[in-house]
Amino acid sequence: MICFPNAKINIGLNIVSKRKDGYHNLETIFYPIPLKDVLEFVVPEKQVKETSIEVSGTKLDISNKENICIKAYNLLSANYELPNLLVYLHKMIPSGAGLGGGSTDASFLLKQLNQYFKLNISEKEMVDYASKLGADCAFFFKNEAVFASGIGNQFEQVKLSLKGYYILVIKPPFSINTLNAFKDIRPTIPKTSLKEIINQPVSSWKNQIRNDFEIPLFQKHPGLSKIKTDLYNLGADFATLSGSGSALFGLFKNEPQINDYFKGFFCWKAQL
Repeated sequence: MICFPNAKINIGLNIVSKRKDGYHNLETIFYPIPLKDVLEFVVPEKQVKETSIEVSGTKLDISNKENICIKAYNLLSANYELPNLLVYLHKMIPSGAGLGGGSTDASFLLKQLNQYFKLNISEKEMVDYASKLGADCAFFFKNEAVFASGIGNQFEQVKLSLKGYYILVIKPPFSINTLNAFKDIRPTIPKTSLKEIINQPVSSWKNQIRNDFEIPLFQKHPGLSKIKTDLYNLGADFATLSGSGSALFGLFKNEPQINDYFKGFFCWKAQL
């Protein structure tokens, strides 16, 4: 069974408080984008000793056994009788980029296993499973624009459409460790809610929407700040870091021509 897990972007990211459990409460807008991986699982004709995964495409910095898809399979197989599978994953979404690349793969696999093996697990139960794998995994069961709060697992649907806009995603050849990124954050409550700001024209977001990770990460990695500047120089109506990085994206009314910009970087462009 084959599927195409898609990425997401964060439009704004406010870290509002630190929780007693060590996590942080946040506010952000999750928005799906059509940058997709290819994920397939096969029930082998001859029984295999364990479920395995073969990964191609964009390189991952983890072993196959540590892949979140294997964790997703193990999570379900602990409660449901599933055969061992052969899983194939072709990565197009870069890892460590703030685009939800691992989370979407895990969530889509959970959905496909539920459907293929007719497990009849409710969406609420599936979301609970997904939340055990990662804070933003549950979003990919909604896969539509939402205002996310809590640790990124509480959703409120918002009326936001970026249809017709061009998006340009840029990731430099390094990743950001999310846990380390949080160490330099001082939680603050924003004066104006993202839910209000996104009702305004995209061209007005530049001076109103912020990602709290930008200040500390731009200080540590000045190249990230330059990418943002370059996106605006190319004509972006809005540009920002996605999640805790290291990818940034720009939204354009007209298709951007990147020419000699961003050589050696991951670049992806599409019309939404």
